Amino acid sequence: MALALCAALAGCESAPKDEYANISPDKLYADAKEDAADGNYETATKKLEKVEARASGTLLAQQAQIDLAYAYYKTGEKAQALAKLERFIRLHPTSPALDYAYYLQGLVNFNDDLGLFGRLSRQDLSERDQQASRDAYESFKTLTERFPNSKYTGDARLRMGFIVNSMAAGEVHVARYYYRRGAYVAAANRAQQAVKEYRQSPAIEEALSIMAQSYGALGLDPLRDDALRVLRQSFPNSPYLNGPVAKVDDKPWWQLW
Repeated sequence: MALALCAALAGCESAPKDEYANISPDKLYADAKEDAADGNYETATKKLEKVEARASGTLLAQQAQIDLAYAYYKTGEKAQALAKLERFIRLHPTSPALDYAYYLQGLVNFNDDLGLFGRLSRQDLSERDQQASRDAYESFKTLTERFPNSKYTGDARLRMGFIVNSMAAGEVHVARYYYRRGAYVAAANRAQQAVKEYRQSPAIEEALSIMAQSYGALGLDPLRDDALRVLRQSFPNSPYLNGPVAKVDDKPWWQLW
């Protein structure tokens, strides 16, 4: 029994101590805000997690959840940020911070930073997976529809326009890829989809050119002429009216096709 008691006491002594145990949730939250303001998001995250747990069921806990989602976002923990926001939106549908939750949800998915490799390879946002862009668009759309007077709505609308153009360019990127591979039916279909879904996007200029040249390669002259007619009417000064879809050598160094 004496040995067991000593072992138990040793275990207790070696257990990690809570460095924030004697700090009230309000003080801990204030400290976390200062850390975040100084850019120390990892430290702020630890404190906000404690606040959320200790102040459960209070408005302070709700605020900590929102701030915690932002801290996760700033430290690159995208999945955790989105999980926190989804839970907040589900549990607090009448919260005065709901507009910000949707806005932040859109921001987390709206990633316009390609990183070092993206810049070196001249990779464009449109060449990446578009699912995150679609998710961001839906969050911003919900914000603008439900909270038209929110202070975040103006910026959300601007980002929605960027996302639409990015998704249109993504469709054109795929169509261009198919065209270069000689898959003219697939190229024409993908370009036509871009024209139908993103009529106001600048990317449809190239989409119409890809359609025309793909139909021409397939011997579908009436469809080619229709695409050229629309291209000429919509973009009378388009360089695509007199040139190829894209120069073969106008590609990033890493792209082999």
